[in-house]
Amino acid sequence: MELEVYNINGNKTTKKVSLDDAIFAIEPNDHAIYLDVKQYMANQRQGTHKAKERSEVSGSTRKLKKQKGTGGARSGDIKSPLFPGGGRVFGPRPRDYNFKLNKKLKKLARKSALTYKAKDNAILVLEDFTFDVPKTQSYIDLLKNFNLFDKKTLLVLCESNKNVYLSSRNLKKANIVMASNLNTYDILNAKNLLFVEGSVKEIEKMFLLAD
Repeated sequence: MELEVYNINGNKTTKKVSLDDAIFAIEPNDHAIYLDVKQYMANQRQGTHKAKERSEVSGSTRKLKKQKGTGGARSGDIKSPLFPGGGRVFGPRPRDYNFKLNKKLKKLARKSALTYKAKDNAILVLEDFTFDVPKTQSYIDLLKNFNLFDKKTLLVLCESNKNVYLSSRNLKKANIVMASNLNTYDILNAKNLLFVEGSVKEIEKMFLLAD
């Protein structure tokens, strides 16, 4: 698959980039995508939730009334889950939601996600660029040049660029990631992917040379 390369002003250049079919045109595996996204979202959870159970609620342990002869149901102490202010039955406890996946499966999931974006013609390749100073308007102008300002976008850089990152930080629908940190969730969460030329080479190294 061959794509035109654009500059940040929205104009075509004389260059073209070829996207490797082994990455951008495979047979997508939906279950691999599901597992990878599930893992990503699970890893975002703090797992610090906690509710007090019967043994942890403060209160008297005195039996409220005699066992028989009142005409009502039997009852123990005031900390019973049946009474207001009592403990919670099987309440949430702190836990770790993380789980592991094989590297090959995660790689398959990312390839599958990239393939879906390629099929939807949602990939745009830009010349390598930078901004002289961090300025949100500069990044807004870049997106407007491609009619992407009101859409979720993911810019994939080949290396860290502080000025570009700071310029996009205030935009809710704009996200930036380095090629080495590219993940399935970010790919699918974005409506359009913006690659710089260098990031395409980095992705090929990451997926092909490691095999």
